[in-house]
Amino acid sequence: LNPWHIKPDIFFSALFVFLIRDLENYLTQFRKDFAKAKHIAIITGAGVSAESGVPTFRGAGGYWRKWQAQDLATPGAFSRDPSLVWEFYHYRREVMSSKEPNAAHMAIAECEARLSQQGRSVVVITQNIDELHYRAGSRNILELHGSLFKTRCMSCGEVKANHTSPICPALEGKGAPDPEAKEARIPVNDLPRCERRGCHGLLRPYVVWFGEALDSDILSSVEEELEKCDLCLVVGTSSIVYPAAMFAPQVAARGVPVAEFNTESTPATMRFMYHFEGPCGTTLPPALARHESEPI
Repeated sequence: LNPWHIKPDIFFSALFVFLIRDLENYLTQFRKDFAKAKHIAIITGAGVSAESGVPTFRGAGGYWRKWQAQDLATPGAFSRDPSLVWEFYHYRREVMSSKEPNAAHMAIAECEARLSQQGRSVVVITQNIDELHYRAGSRNILELHGSLFKTRCMSCGEVKANHTSPICPALEGKGAPDPEAKEARIPVNDLPRCERRGCHGLLRPYVVWFGEALDSDILSSVEEELEKCDLCLVVGTSSIVYPAAMFAPQVAARGVPVAEFNTESTPATMRFMYHFEGPCGTTLPPALARHESEPI
């Protein structure tokens, strides 16, 4: 690393300056691609929400009581114990009420609003179910995995937004994450029910559970957006959850610039033109800020 035997303090200072200048050139090149882009697709994952303090319920320490998400977020779990599953999702909904969009969410929303006035488009393709992009101001959003704040009736199939807290009286004060907390064991008729006239069916969270297919209409819309995009950003995603992990590499394969923003490298990093390492709330705002070529 130091073949010229320069004093370590001088050598590492020079190396630091070199790396900073190289990073600046890297960002400058990305900004040129950004300035030319007419249709920008931004794929976001759990890493964006994590910076707002949103728990993922995966990996070490990612438990609600004694369960991880894959234990409860399944059709089978809901069929066996809808009360327990609703406790889990009630807790997640309540937690989200205390969270706010972070700098990455805000940068994306501001970019969409600004570019729309220039006849350019930004679409957010998110794996997150927390609606933080919407709360930040983004409007062109495709939710791959649904939303914590929507329900689907098990009887009539109606999908409806629901931000009521608690979602039903029986869940008030329930869902504590303490491993010692007792299960509420709420009677099924007291769980969230459909308000459609003549239905009254059991509601479930409108999220894609493990073992379920993604909505075909959403996937078709995603394919259309990825086919026409001329710049793609992958933000806060591990690039290991399919089918979303295939999206950006497919775009890159057509020669479209793809920029990855993440706290670490991913299995797809080497397939992309750009990789910006660090918290998304730090790296993304300068990348999406108003370019000097944009009208004021």
